[in-house]
Amino acid sequence: MKNQKIYTFDTISQFHQMSGLPKPEHPLVSLVDYGLVEYQTDEKEISWVQNFYTIGLKRNIQGKFRYGQQQYDFDEGLLSFVASGQLVHLTVEKPNVQPTGFLLLIHPDFIWKTSLSKNIKQYDFFGYAVNEALFLSEKEETVITEIFLNIQREYHSNIDTFSQNIISAQIELLLNYCERFYQRQFITRKKSSHHILEKLEDLLDEYFSNDNLIEKGLPAAQHIASSLNVSPNYLGSLLKTLTGQTTQQHIHNKLIEKAKEKLSTTNLSVSEIAYELGFEHPQSFSKLFKTKTEVTPLDFRRSFN
Repeated sequence: MKNQKIYTFDTISQFHQMSGLPKPEHPLVSLVDYGLVEYQTDEKEISWVQNFYTIGLKRNIQGKFRYGQQQYDFDEGLLSFVASGQLVHLTVEKPNVQPTGFLLLIHPDFIWKTSLSKNIKQYDFFGYAVNEALFLSEKEETVITEIFLNIQREYHSNIDTFSQNIISAQIELLLNYCERFYQRQFITRKKSSHHILEKLEDLLDEYFSNDNLIEKGLPAAQHIASSLNVSPNYLGSLLKTLTGQTTQQHIHNKLIEKAKEKLSTTNLSVSEIAYELGFEHPQSFSKLFKTKTEVTPLDFRRSFN
């Protein structure tokens, strides 16, 4: 990919042109029949940055997609998400089976001055490092498809002063359903989800047992997620769903466990324990410990005397 050209699609019309599609009926929002997409290039690999949002409902995916720096996994999922300003890489393969589905393209200018312009950035599945398509049941797929078609019907109608608000409301409804299904995906895949939790515990135990805290300090959420081969957003949502805690809270709790162990089983001073746990200043350690436990490190130690 080093010398490969990277296309930039500033408009939905430019994407239509590259995809071998007629001009969009609306310049800022478009529902595309994915079965009609034929990339207008002889290159086996295409990379582009698109300055609009895409929500894709796709079956029979041919080729390989990379979103950010990771391969996008369509093995079990149907629904994919690409945020505005993100890099997409596609390895083109001739289809054995005709792909089907939809691509909903939404330009940020369309939702400007609506509540969605701020809210859309809060949905985890648009994260740059997300790498797994969302699984849908038949009923869920029907719900998503109906909203897609409602959006299309609205911009097919005569555009008036109500059109933008109606379409924006449909898009927000679509994203809220996606959020519901996204959270459900973590709950229904308990085996794989709990496997990740087990790996997380093992990873943190190993990290805290070595001298990593002295040399590197507390592990960052990005580092932990990368070590587990998932995105930071995915790990954060998984932990929030299964434990009610963020990744950082989980790391801090593990730190406090280690601190309690040292306070109750060693004669090390609070300053020495703070140093071993990666704190440059003992006051920072004491402040965090009291925030988490409501007692100071010394008070906790005294409770064992």
